[in-house]
This record gives sequence, C-alpha cells and structure tokens, in this order.
Amino acid sequence: MLQISDWFFSQYENTPASFVILEIIGVVFGFLSVWYSKRENILVYPTGIISTAIFVYLLLQYGLVGDMLINAYYFIMSIYGWYFWTRKVDPTHFIPITKTNKKEKIISVVLFFGTMIFVTGIYEIFDKWEGWVSRVDIVTTAIFFVGMWLMAKKKLENWIYWIVGDIISVPLYLYKGLAFTSLQYFAFTIIAIYGYRSWKKNLNKSPQTLLK
Repeated sequence: MLQISDWFFSQYENTPASFVILEIIGVVFGFLSVWYSKRENILVYPTGIISTAIFVYLLLQYGLVGDMLINAYYFIMSIYGWYFWTRKVDPTHFIPITKTNKKEKIISVVLFFGTMIFVTGIYEIFDKWEGWVSRVDIVTTAIFFVGMWLMAKKKLENWIYWIVGDIISVPLYLYKGLAFTSLQYFAFTIIAIYGYRSWKKNLNKSPQTLLK
C-alpha cells in the first residue's frame, strides 16, 4: 500500500505546489458538478464552471490542447445549460428530462466527427502530437463534447457518453501523470452509471424545483 502511495505522489515530484492545489480544488468542484447533475440539481452548473475554469488554466500549462478545449467548451456549455435548465414549461414546472429525437441524434453524430476533425487540426497547427495519447485524446474530446451538449439539453443519453469517456480517461490521465484527475474520472464513472439510472426514473417528468 505504501508503494502505491509513493508511486501516486511521485507523479507530482516536479510539479509546482500551486498546480497541485489547483488540481485538487478543480477535482472537488468537478466531483460536485457530476453529483449535482445526477440529482438533476441546477448547482451542476456553477460548480462545473469553477472546475472547468481551473482546468482550462492547468491543461494549458501542461500543453494538453485537446483536454483544454474540452474544458473551455464545458465552460461555455455550462452557461447555456444553466439557462436551458431554468426554462419552464408552465408557471410551476421546469424543462423535463427527455430522450434524443432523430434530429438530435444526427446532430450528435455531426458534432462527434466535427470535433475530431477540429481537434486534429489544432494538434497539427500547434504541433502537439504525442503518438497514441493524442489520438485517444481526440476521441475522448469528441465523446465529451457530445455528452456535454446532450446534458445541457437535458437528454438521458448524455450519461452513456460520459460513462464511455470516463472509462477511457481513467488510465489516460494516470499515464499523463495527473493522478488526482484519474481518480476523479474513476469516481465520475460510478456516478454516471447511477446518474443514468436516476434520470431514467425521472424521464419526461417536469420538476418543480432544481435544488434537490
């Protein structure tokens, strides 16, 4: 157990203390954001905005362009989601959880492949290719872009994208040396599974409150 602990913290041996502290804060708020999302709680967005703002800065410092773009996009979509979730279908009920329709499925596919092309171009322009890691990063970026868009639209299928992306991200971030972030994605995977089940139970039900 001690050897595992030593290996875990050795990932931060040459990392500034301020970066480690910021990563931990970002992880905490990221965890809270996913937890609130599972509960269909509007606090998913303010906590998510704080987390993504921190990770945009950190990932830019680490040169992880794809990951940085994910979080910049999260930041923007969190603002949109905050607005969309607070819309009402009548004076006392908010927008319900629904499934994607045919048009939204097409948009999801276009967004997925469009994101892959865009991020590939970014890697080319900034010459940030790091072999297979960059290729996996491009795929996870596309997965999370679609997942975030679907979550902002309050679509049940968003959780499927989060589960797949989170599972891939656990070993990926560990390989990159961001051990705390890797643990965060492991926790995200578990919460996302429960989130899918919870949202499925509330499908097509218009909530009267977004603070649960």
